[in-house]
Amino acid sequence: MTKARKAVLIVIALLVVIAALAYWMSRGQTATQSVDAVSGVDPVLVEPRPERIPTVRIASPIGWREGEAPTPAFGLVVSRFAEGLDHPRVIYTLPNGDVLATLARAPASAGEADAGLLARLRQSVEGYFRRRSGADGVSANQLVLLRDADGDGRADARVVLTDRLDSPSGIAWHAGTLFVANHDAVLAYSFQPGETRLSGEPRRIMSLPAGGGHWMRNLVVDPDGEALFVAVGSASNIGERGMEAEEGRAAIWRYDLRTGRQAPFAAGLRNPNGLAFSPWSGDLWTTVNERDLLGPDLVPDYLTDVPVGAQYGWPWLYWRNTVDRRVKAPMPQFLIEYTRRPRYALGPHVAALGLVFAQEGHRIGPAFGSGAIIARHGSWNRRPPSGYDVVYVDFDARGNPQGLPIPLLTGFLTQDGSTRGRPTWVAWAKDGALLVSDDTAGIIWRVIAPDAAPAPAIARLTGARLPARAELRDPRDVAEENFVREQGLLR
Repeated sequence: MTKARKAVLIVIALLVVIAALAYWMSRGQTATQSVDAVSGVDPVLVEPRPERIPTVRIASPIGWREGEAPTPAFGLVVSRFAEGLDHPRVIYTLPNGDVLATLARAPASAGEADAGLLARLRQSVEGYFRRRSGADGVSANQLVLLRDADGDGRADARVVLTDRLDSPSGIAWHAGTLFVANHDAVLAYSFQPGETRLSGEPRRIMSLPAGGGHWMRNLVVDPDGEALFVAVGSASNIGERGMEAEEGRAAIWRYDLRTGRQAPFAAGLRNPNGLAFSPWSGDLWTTVNERDLLGPDLVPDYLTDVPVGAQYGWPWLYWRNTVDRRVKAPMPQFLIEYTRRPRYALGPHVAALGLVFAQEGHRIGPAFGSGAIIARHGSWNRRPPSGYDVVYVDFDARGNPQGLPIPLLTGFLTQDGSTRGRPTWVAWAKDGALLVSDDTAGIIWRVIAPDAAPAPAIARLTGARLPARAELRDPRDVAEENFVREQGLLR
């Protein structure tokens, strides 16, 4: 047999394998639970159904025709703030009302080039399906300024502040400095609201782990202006590339704006995305994308507070104490004792991204005035699909999430399984409207209740905090000591 004939047979065999993988991935498992059942403060966690090859259910983008728009909740009106953008991801409103948007796709280094043959074949097929979903392509690498000069709710000026970025995502501004997160670094520019250009070269204030399976790096400055928080996702699903590849990842970092020191703030978060501070307590909260390949009902993405030093268990644990037996790396000692339970489940595979809390001056009505708003980008590996919407999570008077996610903006997913767009990020406009980026459609939507007055601020909780725990102790030992003390046997 000639070398040419052997090469042809090898290519044919590979094509057959890829076709078989694609067929299997397009069939896969079907969910047994509704998205709502796997949501809220007490989600249903079924027994895992591990998959070596993922179930794939791709919603191919068809776009929005002229005059079409997502379906808002009762009392709200939706319109186009800006359109014709090249994959808008993160949006951010400056104090003067200008809106910034990063236009980006994954960097070329985002894959797992050192994975095994089976994993590379699987990635090839997954890449094909991602292209079908509109997620792949060359990154525009732009930071764009959008200005509504006449106040009619539509951007009438568009300026590219810079196109010298590398898969940018997170944006934050504080005290004359504009922060932008590339996939591998946080950059700082001298910039004042109202300006329409970036002058000078940026400072690289923090290096970040590059690329990886989760490449977005999101930012928020704390209310006191003391620190910048940076969310960095993992490079893999469950650490299958080795935990050395996850160094610095699956974490939220704190960068001290006065000293320039950086330190891990929280860990064990597979892919943290949205970052926002609770108006009740001032604590940091985040949205997190959980692991795949445990079936269509596991594991729910979540919304949670993030105390300093918090550990959420990835990759060894999920939902505080459920062990993922697929993980090969040895589990650290006492991890179960230290791992925190997420506060609120957002449903399996919904891809929770952008997050904002209701804030003073918003104009989407009292029905959405005391909670969090989250963009659920939508699943690629669940039958039936999940997400593809913007939801509201109600909070009680003490700042705790309650109930089930309430649809605020829907209609992105069609009945035939295609998608007109995918909600990605959320931000408040200066006039109190909610802005929602739609990356595959290239649109930023504006949502408002036309008759709503500007909302009052949520009252900040006051009172003494519980003292920090000085040591980790078994609750059974504490209960025994209390019993002995009550019996007068211990002084």
